[in-house]
Amino acid sequence: MDIDTAALYLSEMGNVTRLKIIRLLVRAGESGLPVGKIQRQLDIPGSTLSHHLSHLRNAGLIHQDREATVLRCCIHYDKIEDLVRFLTEECCSDPELQLDRTTKENA
Repeated sequence: MDIDTAALYLSEMGNVTRLKIIRLLVRAGESGLPVGKIQRQLDIPGSTLSHHLSHLRNAGLIHQDREATVLRCCIHYDKIEDLVRFLTEECCSDPELQLDRTTKENA
């Protein structure tokens, strides 16, 4: 993942409602949730939910599938996993950046 994509994902998830949606969809698993159930779980107006789902869909974090009259939202787990990996992949890899706990230096 490149830094621009990571910034886009983090920006779109940087809203309380959108982060709640992402966490709810993660808990729901691969089958996702119908829009109506998301709305009831989060207790938000349909127009507000639609706005936030649009942001997440346009960023590529979720996809929606129509099943007759039901619109089901599913998370793109691979993209969430890539984002977490991007944030942690260089953990502790640069000794010069690690603060020696025995010194009293201020960074």
